[in-house]
Amino acid sequence: MPTPNPAAMEFLLTRRSRPAKTLTTPVPTRDELLPILTAAARTPDHGKLEPWRFIVLEGAALQRLAALAADRGRDLGKDDDQIEKARKQFADAALAVAVIEVQRPSEKIPALEQTYSAGAVCLALLNAALASGWGANWLSGWASHDAAFREQGLGLAPHERIAGFIHIGTETSPPPDRPRPDIAAVTDWVSE
Repeated sequence: MPTPNPAAMEFLLTRRSRPAKTLTTPVPTRDELLPILTAAARTPDHGKLEPWRFIVLEGAALQRLAALAADRGRDLGKDDDQIEKARKQFADAALAVAVIEVQRPSEKIPALEQTYSAGAVCLALLNAALASGWGANWLSGWASHDAAFREQGLGLAPHERIAGFIHIGTETSPPPDRPRPDIAAVTDWVSE
């Protein structure tokens, strides 16, 4: 018989991301962030390749990325709203963890499964931050997919990509609820 964990299930059934723009200081200290990162690193990973890593962004690093997002947006011909949204993602943040997908050569583990693992790390990091009492949000956006932004801003190698930025901080307002999927509409049961 399975041994249920009602508290964990209740957390998963009621969890809500907090909008990044509503997060403020204080943010986790390094000692408080380490168990959150450790929990995220327990994500399923076929072949034990660890096809991801973390970059913790604070203070001046976030302001530097905000300026780079604005510069890259202008270079790419983005409209003012797109540029400002990308800039504010970093300018208004006090702490963000970049989850970096690192493709590892493998004859057994396809690249796509490594991408899935990096995405799972983002969700695990988000949930670990929420379970620790912090507000958290997973963001990406056009800047995270721009090679020049990745290379100039984070020093990423060509085989590395940004799976997401997990913003973590103190909530300033209750998170809004949103409609959830109709499980019956998105589930098929196959028994033959």
